[in-house]
Amino acid sequence: MKTRTPFKTAVLTVTWGWMIIFVLLPNLLVFSSSFLQRDELEFVRLPVTLENYTRLLDPLYGGVMLHSLWMAAVTTVVCLLLGYPFAFAVSRFPARLKPLLIFLVIVPFWTNSLVRTYAMKLLLSTNGIVNDLLITIGLIDEPLRMLYTEGAVIAGLVYILLPFMILPLYAVFEQLRRDLLEASYDLGAGRWETFVRVVLPLTLPGVIAGCLLVMLPAMGMFFTADVLGGAKNLLVGNIIKNQFLDARDWPFGAAASLMLTIVMALLLLAYYRSVKLIRRRGNDVALA
Repeated sequence: MKTRTPFKTAVLTVTWGWMIIFVLLPNLLVFSSSFLQRDELEFVRLPVTLENYTRLLDPLYGGVMLHSLWMAAVTTVVCLLLGYPFAFAVSRFPARLKPLLIFLVIVPFWTNSLVRTYAMKLLLSTNGIVNDLLITIGLIDEPLRMLYTEGAVIAGLVYILLPFMILPLYAVFEQLRRDLLEASYDLGAGRWETFVRVVLPLTLPGVIAGCLLVMLPAMGMFFTADVLGGAKNLLVGNIIKNQFLDARDWPFGAAASLMLTIVMALLLLAYYRSVKLIRRRGNDVALA
């Protein structure tokens, strides 16, 4: 029987202590607060109520939720359309160049997301670089209104979250067996048929993982909507932030954040089951 060394015991103790204090307890506080009532002095008070969850059914908040889902979905599709061919192209480069290209993808993480969002604001503003460039080359006569629009929020989300789509896609493309592609060509399949029947099914786990890594954060990045979207293009994260910091309605903010957590958990469950099904089908095909 193996005995634990003092170092291993210390690491496990610190890890579990950190998870309990900074993950479990805060989530329990949010969960319990969502069933309480607002208090002007203490923020929350008894008695227990479901009013915070019934308020989420209000058409106003339902509209914000649907709008958030729409913008997150559009952001995910745009990131997929940009990231899929990029990841495929990087996987085809010589081995000595791949680390450099992946390094360039990761470099934006060295800068804070809020700073990059303000950089997008400078680009898209009425007197920004994009409008100046379009006027200079003669495509437009007067500045376009790009800032404080839905498109500006989506552009900002794509700019920030695109690496989260590229990295899992690159990982599955690196594992893609070239002999399967060659076998498909030898059997008479063209490029499109090979992509649909071979490449896409084998890279689908990376597609699903990338979509989740983009869609889940996109719904909660309130600072992007604040800086680029104005008051008419809110995300669920804006509602949660406003309830905690402005309205001081902690119970309702906790209920909204818990609902967002449930949505994310359902998406992760769908990811787990879809990947499991894809692997099962892949094994069946291999055995056949």
